[in-house]
Amino acid sequence: MSAAHAELPFWKRHLFSTDHKVIARQYMLTGALMAIVGGLFAAAFRHTLAWPGESVPGFGVLGPDRYNTMVTLHGTIMVFWVAMPVLVAGFGNFLIPLMVGAEDMAFPRLNMLSYWVFFLSTAVLVASLFVTGGGSGVGWTTYPPLSTSARFGAGLGVDLWILAVALEFVAFLMGGINFITTAINKRAPGMGLWDMPLFVWEEIVASVVFMLSVGPLVAGAVMLLFDRNLGTGFYDPAAGGDPLLFQHLFWFFGHPEVYVLLLPALGILAEVLCALSRKALFGYRVVVWSTLVAGVLSFVVWAHHQFISGIDPRLASPFSLTTILISVPFSITIFAFLATLWKGSIRLELPMLFAVAMLAEFLLGGVTGIVNGSAAADIYIHDTYFVVAHFHYTLFPIVVLAPFAGVYYWFPKMTGRELHRGLGYAHLALTVVFFNLTFLPMFSLGMMGHHRRIANPSMFEHLRAGQHLQVLATVGAIGLLVATVPFVVNVFWSALRGRQAERNPWRATTLEWDTASPPPHGNFDAPPVVSRGPYVYSPDGAGEDFVPQGAPDTSQERAVPAVAMAEAVAP
Repeated sequence: MSAAHAELPFWKRHLFSTDHKVIARQYMLTGALMAIVGGLFAAAFRHTLAWPGESVPGFGVLGPDRYNTMVTLHGTIMVFWVAMPVLVAGFGNFLIPLMVGAEDMAFPRLNMLSYWVFFLSTAVLVASLFVTGGGSGVGWTTYPPLSTSARFGAGLGVDLWILAVALEFVAFLMGGINFITTAINKRAPGMGLWDMPLFVWEEIVASVVFMLSVGPLVAGAVMLLFDRNLGTGFYDPAAGGDPLLFQHLFWFFGHPEVYVLLLPALGILAEVLCALSRKALFGYRVVVWSTLVAGVLSFVVWAHHQFISGIDPRLASPFSLTTILISVPFSITIFAFLATLWKGSIRLELPMLFAVAMLAEFLLGGVTGIVNGSAAADIYIHDTYFVVAHFHYTLFPIVVLAPFAGVYYWFPKMTGRELHRGLGYAHLALTVVFFNLTFLPMFSLGMMGHHRRIANPSMFEHLRAGQHLQVLATVGAIGLLVATVPFVVNVFWSALRGRQAERNPWRATTLEWDTASPPPHGNFDAPPVVSRGPYVYSPDGAGEDFVPQGAPDTSQERAVPAVAMAEAVAP
């Protein structure tokens, strides 16, 4: 199978391949390119906030309309065109078949189609910037009546934005079907549900949450298109509609979407922490059950985004309660991760350092989220830079630090080569320093009353005292872009010239390390047979007598069950 695949023309092997590993690279590359675009937009509008009225290099002077477009596209791109393709589709495509011992996804052609629909959505989004009137400037939440107004909501750019998001949703619905079916139906012989690595569990729950939450928003987007183009009045009070309806539909999807991104990130952390601390995941089953509970609770917290939007005040208490309640399963997960590290034989390799950085930054985001979840406190800080700082301390560790930990961990498996450590340490240090320089000042700006939609703070006397904080945040944002340079150089140089990696450099025990690096088409030379869970390390923590789940165990002293390849156990 591998030889036949290698003989295919380049364009068939790399553009229209049904191999899950190629599709994973396509998603990751597209997401990385869009991350650059989204980062440049962020640097542009932050430049305007720090130095109002000055020309932004490469963009010119950003007036209010173009400023709103930059903010809208930055938020949209980073959530839907970076986090989703990299975290969910990229790592999910590459790892799920390998981790469950499958030769490919359950539906390879559907998998290929999902990427190309996603690519079409990317093209539509980029095209929306070049139509008459420019791109959408109504905010990434697209609230009416702003999105239906004659000034801000007019033009083809908003319609194309909505179409691009809809196509992206279609792509990930197809991908989610593949992930769930593959994990349930294509596991290696002997691998039960409780033998799957935590990453696979997290991807399954994330896919289910996405599939169950996205429908109302799709319906809401269709109604918005009808209001914009057919004269209906679903969201127009003058026509009997209600703009709050769209907010409910949006956030019924929007808040579960946070967990759609968070769960794969936690799965990456679990794999890194276990392998590089030489310990089994503490409370594996409890963590899985916590994930399932969090998935259910994610559907009953959405209205904390609407405490000051005019909803019935009696709804504030129950939604405050569910907001606090959903922190419990994630607190259990974080505790399990810390307990896994406790007294482990920790190796401070780059994946571990990025994982620890992710935990530290994410905890700060979680703690500040409790403030936002309180209806009384939210009345003051809602839509201020305090909220901007909070969700970036939540999303940046998920969307950036966790994927970096994953890339540094699985790069040897993906390419068969090692990344350069010096460049990796530089990348880590610059990223952490500039991230905190960017977003820590925003907590103070929010407490000063700086509204997140103000493009020129100097127009308001009470905000001028915080202008130096805007400058600090902008320097940090530009520094974050610079911090990616060592990573990009490292990835391309190492992929071409890097030192040959060992088959399993981290001495990990999950199934993907039981095949060649990089894995061939079809993944395994022979179907693996599994007889134990994913995390089994030596009792003394040294980890030198490990075996992956599907490799033959040659140790005579190990106290763990032996696992053999299929032909070794044939009758």
